[in-house]
Amino acid sequence: MSEGIVFQLLAALAYALLGAGWWRLLAQGQKEIRVGPVTHGFLIAALLMQAVGLQQTMLSHPEGLHVGWALALSAAIWLGMLVFWLENFVMKLDGLLLVLLPAAALAAVLGGLFPQGPLVPDGDSDWLRAHLIIALCAYGLVAVATLHALFMALLDRQLHRPAGRELRQGLLWRALDSLPPLLTQERLLFRLVWIAFGVLTLTVLTGIVISLKMLGVLFPLDHKTIFTLLAWFTFGGLLLGRHTRGWRGRTALRWTLAGFAFVLLAYSGTRFVLDVLL
Repeated sequence: MSEGIVFQLLAALAYALLGAGWWRLLAQGQKEIRVGPVTHGFLIAALLMQAVGLQQTMLSHPEGLHVGWALALSAAIWLGMLVFWLENFVMKLDGLLLVLLPAAALAAVLGGLFPQGPLVPDGDSDWLRAHLIIALCAYGLVAVATLHALFMALLDRQLHRPAGRELRQGLLWRALDSLPPLLTQERLLFRLVWIAFGVLTLTVLTGIVISLKMLGVLFPLDHKTIFTLLAWFTFGGLLLGRHTRGWRGRTALRWTLAGFAFVLLAYSGTRFVLDVLL
């Protein structure tokens, strides 16, 4: 077993232990999730271990750059967790750990169990490495924005459809109560969408440079280019609708989910079909 796989599985264990601890406290009746020094320490350790695992698995091959569907997903979620950790110093988002920690644990496990994938041609090119890093940053931001949008939808449902006493005492309902207020999440969602749209723009621009240098064409007609452009237009349309028509709520959720689907299909989805199913 390679060092990269070990570090990814150790990161998954750290995420899982921390997440299980928070869900256990919630089940015991704690109403509010507060991130303290111990939680920050666990998060930093898990992020560092996952980063080392990804570096060892993706970048340490002498033949070139090694990228598979699970590694791309793990890297994207790692970047999303890093954004959350930094954003939490500015905006109170502690309750989102109940959602993000299981997702991070699952992504790290998949990255450790399915490290297979093709070596990227010309993977020693600095331009190509920069392009892939920027693209993974965009994927991570979009993934976190999508999680925010989904739980914003659940919170909206909770506010407009009051539940009975028994349901309000359930674990899932208490988890929703521990999440940040809806308006706070909405501000964060569109902040993430703006940043993701900017990084997607850089992805498209660096992709054009790579395509011109290696293929001599502006846009190669492959699935990655098509789905990336569809995601770029989707998030651009969402931001335009937000600015001109004040889009929010379910409309923002639908556009965010559509953009996430295009981003997922641009790499992880198609690579999953090619690497695993076929």
